[in-house]
Amino acid sequence: MNKPLRRIAIFCGLLVLALLVRTNWLQYVQADDLNTNSKNRRVLIERYAAERGNIIVDGKPITGSVETNDTDFKFKRTYVNGPMWAPVTGYASQAFDANQIEKLEDGILTGNSDQLFFDRTMAMFTGDEKKGGNVVTTLSGAAQKAAYKGLGSKKGAVAAIDPKTGKILALASTPSYDPSTFAGYSGKDEKAWNALEKDKEKPKLNRALREVYPPGSTFKVVTAAAALEHGEIDDINAATDTPEPYILPNTRTPMVNHANGCENASLMKALEVSCNSVFAKLGDKVGRDKMLETAQKFGFNNPEIDTPVRAAASVYNKTMDRSSNALSSIGQFDTATTPLQMAMVSAAIANDGKLMKPYMIDRLEAPNLEVIKRNEPQEMSRPLSPKNAQLLQQMMENVVESPSGTGGKAKIDGVKVGGKTGTAQHGENNSKRPYAWFISYAKTDSGSPVAVAVVVEDSSGTSRDDITGGGLAGPIARDVMQAVLDSKK
Repeated sequence: MNKPLRRIAIFCGLLVLALLVRTNWLQYVQADDLNTNSKNRRVLIERYAAERGNIIVDGKPITGSVETNDTDFKFKRTYVNGPMWAPVTGYASQAFDANQIEKLEDGILTGNSDQLFFDRTMAMFTGDEKKGGNVVTTLSGAAQKAAYKGLGSKKGAVAAIDPKTGKILALASTPSYDPSTFAGYSGKDEKAWNALEKDKEKPKLNRALREVYPPGSTFKVVTAAAALEHGEIDDINAATDTPEPYILPNTRTPMVNHANGCENASLMKALEVSCNSVFAKLGDKVGRDKMLETAQKFGFNNPEIDTPVRAAASVYNKTMDRSSNALSSIGQFDTATTPLQMAMVSAAIANDGKLMKPYMIDRLEAPNLEVIKRNEPQEMSRPLSPKNAQLLQQMMENVVESPSGTGGKAKIDGVKVGGKTGTAQHGENNSKRPYAWFISYAKTDSGSPVAVAVVVEDSSGTSRDDITGGGLAGPIARDVMQAVLDSKK
């Protein structure tokens, strides 16, 4: 072979080699990135090429699929009671992608997951149409309905958990939206999406998981837990040597109480009527680092609480000074939490100090209903000992049962209910309408089947002076607990 031909042969060989390298690079190295690229229209077309599997609650689907006349998208997603379930399902849209469970379990729901490879292979031989698998949730339809109905026109959120397992029973957020209104690819769907995007009330925001609020006095149960765990309190009925007024450390600022009888009040009495001074002093006595330790055992400052939808991290400041720590001990300063986090606090107390990891997917099913993955309860931490948890239970139950307690509206006949109210100030100089909180649990002879956290962010028509955790949020928590109790009968 002469020299020019040899050069051409080598050059052509290099071109073939480069082509092979490029092809393998695309197929094996970049495949996942290309498949998940938002501009890859083939992924969207494939998502709606077959009937999508369903998200299941109480054995019934809360989603569906309808056949369309579109040349690209054969099926479109539908929802049952869309606004009520949107904080759980998220949305699946031909035009605007997907989020939450619809996104996280897209492989199962479309049938494209590697876990369904055998089913797809068998369908090729049998001639059956490709179908998606199902996502079976831990949710209780009755609890979710009670939560959504209780919130009504109010802006707020509810999270309910089974303390013994960590199963999420309800996850409601208002105002909400109907995912069906933009599930397609038409101009009407685009208009509905744009209206939601511009809505100042943020209906697409999952307030139960993704919004953080000052917890107000509900955080006092965390402070009480820290004091008990670190030996600052051993008798919940003993006087606490708290002056009136109590001056915040290193300041001249008195801590204002909104209740009577807080001077030297016992821990039991202080939680019953919600004394700011007692818990601010107690938080200072425990100290920032030990307060932080306890808060983090309950889940604060954890950015990876996945339900599987990731919750926003609740915050307890790691570097604040003494006076700020005292304020944080009553749920103010920059302490911030999701409703899910406060439900976790209540659940850990109700479960004798054991915090279970919250989750809302019970199992994943193949199209033939064969279980391909099942989630089991997992212990997350031990924020407090069984003995101290039971002391806190006594205190929280006294909040509901005592005639002077702030949680009387959460009472359920024949059932032990523990609770804690909170009215959280916020805005510059506390200028904005306060948030109304209530955390609680119900307890039967066999333990506690439900713990609830409710926050009412805004309630139109309610005067500022009438915004209280016990008055606004307490009845909602009661109804959710009642719904769970009734479903166990």
